[in-house]
Amino acid sequence: MSLPTPTQEPELVTAESNRYYPLAGSAQSLERRNYLLLKRCIDILGSLGGLLILSPLIIVVAVLIKLEDPRGRVFYHQTRIGKDEKPFRMYKLRSMVSNADQLLEQLRSHNEVSGAMFKMKQDPRVTRIGRLIRRTSIDELPQLWNVLRGEMSLVGPRPPLPSEVESYTAFEKRRLSVVPGCTGLWQVSGRSTIGFKEMVDLDLEYIRVRSTMYDLKIMFRTVRVMLGAKDAY
Repeated sequence: MSLPTPTQEPELVTAESNRYYPLAGSAQSLERRNYLLLKRCIDILGSLGGLLILSPLIIVVAVLIKLEDPRGRVFYHQTRIGKDEKPFRMYKLRSMVSNADQLLEQLRSHNEVSGAMFKMKQDPRVTRIGRLIRRTSIDELPQLWNVLRGEMSLVGPRPPLPSEVESYTAFEKRRLSVVPGCTGLWQVSGRSTIGFKEMVDLDLEYIRVRSTMYDLKIMFRTVRVMLGAKDAY
């Protein structure tokens, strides 16, 4: 179940016109419109089913987070940039100390990836329970609510921070032409071991070739990566 290797400057499909996978657009073929409609149906069913099935796990992790840091909130929200550069509130289970955002500026010199993105393998802001839920991507489960609302998809480019988008070039902003996802080609191709430029190339490759079967392959690969839990930090 191999995925194609990204090209340098992939040819991009016509961007959708709003955050909810619309069906209008003279440049879009019937096949593309059908794909977008089916993708939204899969997103609704997948996110709703996931929230129902995984709610006991979310509750257990929430209790553990609260026991480790009674003063901090269980759920963490952060402004992210979605399709067409529209900001939205993305949710996570809190895996860092309560003042993580304030401490970020002090740690920027320790960034371990290139480009408009911050990653640090031994990030001192991460709590003990946070390390566990990050390795298994359990902290990302509340984003199923974002998917249900239509702000995200199950599969798509990672939604960046506003500060990251500020330094994007016009070429890099092309990755914002579609609804962002919980998982994507970047996550199943190396994630934290891949630099920013490579991430952009992978995202644009996904936008160029995306299809229902391709999305399903990425979702299956995501489960395998989560079980391996080697690249998340």
